[in-house]
Amino acid sequence: MRSLTFGSRGFDRELSAFSRAAAAPARIAGAVSRILSDVRRNGDAALSRYARRFDGATLEPAQFRVDPREMAAAARSLPAARRRALAAARDAIADFNRRSVPEGWTGSNGHGARVGEKFDPIGRVGLYVPGGQVPLVSTVLMTATLAGIAGCPEVAAFTPSGPSGAVAPDLLAALHLAGVREVYRIGGVHAIGAMAYGTRTIRAVDKIFGPGNAFVCEAKRQVFGTVGVDLLPGPSEVMVIADQSARADFAAADLLAQAEHGSGREKVYLVATSRAMIDAVLAEVASQLGSLSRSRKARRVLESGFLVVKVAGLAQAAQVANRVAPEHLELLVRPEWAAGLVRAVRTAGAIMIGNSTPTALGDFVAGPSHVLPTAGAGRFSSGLRVADFLRRTSVIRYGRASVRRAQPTVAAFASMERLDAHGRSVAIRVPRAGRR
Repeated sequence: MRSLTFGSRGFDRELSAFSRAAAAPARIAGAVSRILSDVRRNGDAALSRYARRFDGATLEPAQFRVDPREMAAAARSLPAARRRALAAARDAIADFNRRSVPEGWTGSNGHGARVGEKFDPIGRVGLYVPGGQVPLVSTVLMTATLAGIAGCPEVAAFTPSGPSGAVAPDLLAALHLAGVREVYRIGGVHAIGAMAYGTRTIRAVDKIFGPGNAFVCEAKRQVFGTVGVDLLPGPSEVMVIADQSARADFAAADLLAQAEHGSGREKVYLVATSRAMIDAVLAEVASQLGSLSRSRKARRVLESGFLVVKVAGLAQAAQVANRVAPEHLELLVRPEWAAGLVRAVRTAGAIMIGNSTPTALGDFVAGPSHVLPTAGAGRFSSGLRVADFLRRTSVIRYGRASVRRAQPTVAAFASMERLDAHGRSVAIRVPRAGRR
């Protein structure tokens, strides 16, 4: 754990060094580049090789795709309580995200021309769902539900298998309930390569969605341009801002909830207005840590990725949050101060307000997608929403009168930019005396 005091010498530099992700280490970037190149050149053969190397699974190309009957069987065998949980989360996510669907429009501009926008679903999208020791069942709903609302005609999901080639049954059940029928038991960097470049067995997608580890994020970065990507959501982050009204046991539980992801690259922040609160939360972290099933992994995160910041007040806390741009921000503060903090913080991926709102609610059931910007990307990007699954197209239509009104302005720009053909293409449409 590291500790800083707001305004101390070197504070800005140390906070930035801790919170901002450096470029992927050369070993990661190089390994990712080699795998992607191999998949691009060798297709299915490379996918089989990497499934064996990383997952211990022996898979022939005909076995890459999960049989929809296997998914349906997983859904049927799902315990009733889990089925209800999936359905409840799916409905909450759908209800929240339907509210933000953009709508096309038309109107007139200053020339009297008709202008507007239309929105169309992206034709083929790929969803990356982390699996392995932590099968992120919730990620299925946080991506597939939005793709369904957008109306994407083709949705393909990719997730790693175990050594036997099996995918976690809960994950398969969630995919079935979300309406995804094209699922591949392929994960990691090679899955990103398959989505970007396609193989004989797997068709390339138009855009890739979903979180992943450092290797997957680097792979998405490297294939961007060949294929679209949503954002680069990497290892999880949480910042807890606590004043004297915070419950120390709640704050500790929420810090540990993000640390237990356990990749070793997660970041957890405690920003508190008093040393007494800091000490109380740290004592609770130590007390609760031993009871976690993933305590060893969480401890590793706390040792290298835990920062405590002492601030004099909530105005300073807001400044810290805006500099870090945390993926998840919890405001464990007096209710009368919460609204002001929400207004002041402009860069968080998601904000949870009050002692009764842990991040886990946003992770699973509240409604917004949990695919959020990390590593400071919240300064310029936002969490996943339905609009990310749509393409916006502008539409314009000029008539004889409106093009005549626009022609002098076009002529001026054509002159300034020395593009006379541009000017002529408009001028030729404007009737002159003696010419029709």
